[in-house]
Amino acid sequence: MAYVGSQDAVPIVLEGLQRLEYRGYDSAGLAVLGRGGALKVRKAKGRVRECAEGLPARFKGPVGIGHTRWATHGEPSDANAHPHVSGTVAVVHNGVIENAEELRAKLEAQGVEFSSETDSEVLAHLIATSGVQDLAEAVRSSLTQVVGTYGIAVIDAARPGECVVARNGSPVVLGLGDREMYAASDVAALVGHTRQVVHLDDGELAVLSASGYRTFTLEATATVKQPSRLEGEAQAYEMGGHAHFMAKEISEQPEVVRRALRGRLDGRFHTAHLGGLNLEAREARAIRRVKIIGCGTAYYSGQVGAQLIEELARIPADAEPASEFRYRNPVVEPDTLYVAVSQSGETYDTLAAVQELRRKGGRVLGLVNVVGSAIARECDGGIYLHAGPEVSVASTKTFTATGVAFALLALYLGRIRDLSPAEGARIAAGLRALPEQIEQVLAQQEHIARVARELAEHRAAFFIGRVRGFPVAREGAQKLKEISYLHAEAYPASELKHGPLALIDPGLPTVAVLPDDELRDKNLTTLGEIAARRGRTIVVAHSPVPGLPPQDVILVPRNEPELDPILMTIPLQLLAYHAALTLGHDIDRPRNLAKSVTVE
Repeated sequence: MAYVGSQDAVPIVLEGLQRLEYRGYDSAGLAVLGRGGALKVRKAKGRVRECAEGLPARFKGPVGIGHTRWATHGEPSDANAHPHVSGTVAVVHNGVIENAEELRAKLEAQGVEFSSETDSEVLAHLIATSGVQDLAEAVRSSLTQVVGTYGIAVIDAARPGECVVARNGSPVVLGLGDREMYAASDVAALVGHTRQVVHLDDGELAVLSASGYRTFTLEATATVKQPSRLEGEAQAYEMGGHAHFMAKEISEQPEVVRRALRGRLDGRFHTAHLGGLNLEAREARAIRRVKIIGCGTAYYSGQVGAQLIEELARIPADAEPASEFRYRNPVVEPDTLYVAVSQSGETYDTLAAVQELRRKGGRVLGLVNVVGSAIARECDGGIYLHAGPEVSVASTKTFTATGVAFALLALYLGRIRDLSPAEGARIAAGLRALPEQIEQVLAQQEHIARVARELAEHRAAFFIGRVRGFPVAREGAQKLKEISYLHAEAYPASELKHGPLALIDPGLPTVAVLPDDELRDKNLTTLGEIAARRGRTIVVAHSPVPGLPPQDVILVPRNEPELDPILMTIPLQLLAYHAALTLGHDIDRPRNLAKSVTVE
């Protein structure tokens, strides 16, 4: 978080950091330039409020930067916390400097002494020893020596009144105020201060002053940026009476689906209105394959999407982790439609994959939740999810919104091809029914919490499902391990007997996704194999399960078979949430990475 203006920067920067702290960081710090240009720094291991405690009254100034850290280089400590200082220069940094050791050795040979174990401190010393008087030029010339990812903010007591920020692979957003400027790594820190924002592109820098900003590239070429309007109000980033952001966002899903559908269903032709695709009907008919890329939950939602597209549009489709896709030198085909999925629109592996696809001439659509984000800007078109701000690191409502977006895309492609009006009407009716059905699932929270408390007594669990149910099982296992820290593995139910069944015993419960579809009997046979080994089974199903007590079954309303995965994921979100609650974990500050992942 950074501020330049006439107000005291300290409360503004601290508030911004607190809005970003939900991501699970371990230290915090800030640096300000006083009215006389003096550099003041405060940083400490722990929470933002601990860093802010006991700040003296004189710790203030009109220019300030701040940072909350998630340790990558060096353990959490006061010394490793940001900002890092060299002489009169202070720097905060997100990302990883890949050639940090080489640069450190070079600087040490020049007599520079390091006080931390971080790669980030290299940046401060490079800028301070550049020998360039102009701060913007000192930062630019220093960054030309850097290999890696960064989102940085820099101030210098020798050159007060301005702040320089830069981006490469790690988000930086500028906020435009009235004779004041802001910058942050996430719009969550800006929403209480401004409605006008500018997203920096990779390889771009900006100089901020009270009078405005200017942007330019690493090659010193001036750039022109068009501000965009910031969506969402400040209260959208508050918990609103819920115990955790995750609980709030799970509860918001009925309204999220209503928003995602608003104005997008065509009752006359029983198709979907998706003007943002920038894809004409003739172009859509020429598509011969769909490839979906994403990371984590976005990847699993992509598997749901691939299934929907194959079933409804009869186009071969599959999903792949973006991190694998970008490194394997994929064959990019002119008649393949590529779809990139990311809540933040800034996930670095996904962004890099999109950039590689564009370089090779691939057509890329984006399914993102943040207007103006990097992936949204890189893509040829796409579908905004309109899920609202998702603060919890454990994504829930965005998974559901993405499933709905894929259903709309599959409906649109299907109706252009061979999906009949009657089938289109069936899917549209199923989509309209989703919000009320999600509310019915949420009403079972007490029952699901009881099941979760029993699940939390075990150290590990299996999740299983077939075909449509397998991505649901994968997402359920992901949620359980990322917030409860219980080991969880997902398998296709058909694969259980090909090895994993050997591990089944009374101490290893299995969570099964069991819709009333054409594979129900086969799934019941799998449950019988588990029972024969005295394994405990928890089932998400549409109807009672023979041989299982009602307390071990979570019932979900029936929708259309193609849309059932969207509904059947909701109980697994609640299961993970209540298991983590039982174990006493800090649900909104898990151990896993933040949403805009910049570290591989």
